[in-house]
Amino acid sequence: MLTQRLGELEQRHVIERLRLPPPASVQVYGLTEWGREAEPMVLAMAKWAYRSPAHDRMLPLSGVAMLLSLRINLDVARAGALALTLGFDIEGTPYRGQLEHGVLSVAAGEALVPDIAYRSTARGLAARFYGKVPPEQLAVTGVLTMRGDPGLETRFADLFALPPRYVPSQAS
Repeated sequence: MLTQRLGELEQRHVIERLRLPPPASVQVYGLTEWGREAEPMVLAMAKWAYRSPAHDRMLPLSGVAMLLSLRINLDVARAGALALTLGFDIEGTPYRGQLEHGVLSVAAGEALVPDIAYRSTARGLAARFYGKVPPEQLAVTGVLTMRGDPGLETRFADLFALPPRYVPSQAS
């Protein structure tokens, strides 16, 4: 079924087949330029889904899903003109991030000179950004380590919050 869906998306020019450079040299799928144009709509739908009364926020969380949630739940107004280079090592997989003009972009690979660098699990990052657990407390348990200016890191971490759940009205 997955092969069929990928074929349909490729036929419709939403995705394209790519070959990663050596040493990987494997075929992957990536969004086309036109496919990337749908990103704001997909992110808005994801933010909407966070509010679902049925959404279980304790489901297993991958590193990619955690970083995507940061992109979705960034408070753009509070980010203002803050510009940062970020490093994330999530269970041995490196990612680099850039915060500029209220937009957080994230890509696979190591950040060369990050202003702030995290080494953690996806749940450890969730505890920091959404649970507001101090990095020192997470470091004691070995869940997260952080390098960089602590004041700048606190300012960055304060830019994220999960939207409140939708609470249906009770019928009389």
